[in-house]
Amino acid sequence: MSINATVLSILVMAMGVSATEPPPEPKRPGGPNIVVIVSDDAGYADFGFTGATDFHTPNLDALAASGAICTQGYVTASVCSPSRAGLVTGRYQQRFGYEMNLLAGRPDYSELGLPVEERTIAEDLQAVGYRTAALGKWHLGGGKPQHPMSRGFDSFYGYLAGSRSYWAYPEPKRLYSTIRGFDPADEPEGFYVTEDLGREASGIILQKALKPFFIYLCFTAVHTPMHAQEEDLARYPDVKPNKRRKLAAMTWALDEAVGRIMETLEATGKRDNTLIFFINDNGGATNNASDNGVFRGMKGSKWEGGIRVPFLVSWPGHVPAGTVYSKPVSALDIVATSLAAAGVTPERALDGVDLIPYLDGSEKGAPHEYLFWRRGPAAAVRHGQWKLIRIDDGRVLLLDVENDPGETTDQAADHPEVVAQLQAALTKWESGTVEMMWTGNKKYVQNQRDKHKMDVQGRDAERTLP
Repeated sequence: MSINATVLSILVMAMGVSATEPPPEPKRPGGPNIVVIVSDDAGYADFGFTGATDFHTPNLDALAASGAICTQGYVTASVCSPSRAGLVTGRYQQRFGYEMNLLAGRPDYSELGLPVEERTIAEDLQAVGYRTAALGKWHLGGGKPQHPMSRGFDSFYGYLAGSRSYWAYPEPKRLYSTIRGFDPADEPEGFYVTEDLGREASGIILQKALKPFFIYLCFTAVHTPMHAQEEDLARYPDVKPNKRRKLAAMTWALDEAVGRIMETLEATGKRDNTLIFFINDNGGATNNASDNGVFRGMKGSKWEGGIRVPFLVSWPGHVPAGTVYSKPVSALDIVATSLAAAGVTPERALDGVDLIPYLDGSEKGAPHEYLFWRRGPAAAVRHGQWKLIRIDDGRVLLLDVENDPGETTDQAADHPEVVAQLQAALTKWESGTVEMMWTGNKKYVQNQRDKHKMDVQGRDAERTLP
């Protein structure tokens, strides 16, 4: 036996294995399955668990009852694209210039999007052995560097634009038609987007694999166009006007798709080991007849109706069933909570926190001292009961969102010390942000200024400023 062979034999015996034994299998990640479900443009008050009486959402209500309803859940932007940039990175999107909405109609849509330097939750989980899948609406860029499968997802089934028809396109439509990976997918007769996504997500759950899965599922429901199935419309003959009846039917289809996913988790025995988030991407829009309840404002604004959203967290054995959590939480927390559950220590600074200790009651403090927003001419900061909105035309509004959730009264003149404190905090936060990578449509930029006037109140007035 040669010297090298002798040394190898000694090493093998010291390790307690035979020289003929195969190397051990890589250790399976010890974290739970993770599912993040995002709805689109839904009103805060349009779900049973948030108080709706004219809409029915039994599956989402059951999901809410199984875990925590976060009554002060916030997103980082009141429009779709920057909100999603914050959600998938766990960092304020203003830190990397993703401040304005990204529209598929822009000629440079395939060049813009989530910077390649920013790491996503999918990349974090993929690195420790998770199966990662993105489904549905992407809206973070149309080029290959921004494609989900370039950003940590093993698979993608969905559409790169921000909205689309709920019915099949007769011919493939770039950015809008369904693709699987990088290639066009069939949209057969009878295709309905919301049902299709529920079916696709269930298929991933049914796959037999040693690895846990991470599913990032973004429905287009209930974003316009208002396309509802006849059988769903038949459930709501008395809902008026007709646009809201369509919204009720579209919400029912969304709930049914979530129900299918929950049934599949139960049937496969994976439910107890699955951490689920449900969140809306921004406040209810004005063009889909959504209802934000007591909250003033809508999609696009810094009023509560633009940034406070339905927010659920469910993880059996970790989040007590029936929890109602009333301190402010953020979409930013989804990444931090998921990585903590998976046992991953991120190598970058996150702006979110692990919510589980707060939801199980072991941590009594507030998850966030401050929350921040900025999109072009309008910025805001939340601290305790107060929210300050700053407009670039010199106006500063101070709202007591806990005692005046409808934000009917500007209290800036009565509390100058609070205004000074919140302005200082906002300025400090802005020192860690960068210039926006692209600007928004001039019409919508001006609308942000106009919709934050105290006399623009009520849905009719709001609808004049989309």
